[in-house]
Amino acid sequence: MRIVSGALAAVLLFATSAFAAEAEGRIKAIDRDNSTITLDDGKSYKLPGEFDVDQLKEGMEILLAYDKVGGENLITDMELSE
Repeated sequence: MRIVSGALAAVLLFATSAFAAEAEGRIKAIDRDNSTITLDDGKSYKLPGEFDVDQLKEGMEILLAYDKVGGENLITDMELSE
């Protein structure tokens, strides 16, 4: 019973530290050194590891999915306008 209780507690702890969300807007700023983008609402999002930042341009419309982990918004998926 202890093992089950411990496993359940670990799952609940992890579930509360990360959640999926979506955001939509225009790219206001691109920080290539820190691999982040800032949308026109002022919120910043961390790009995935090997993402080609050269695909992004300020002013582009973007729809993204992200997880909030450790106080950072980590992008998990994105759709760019043409």
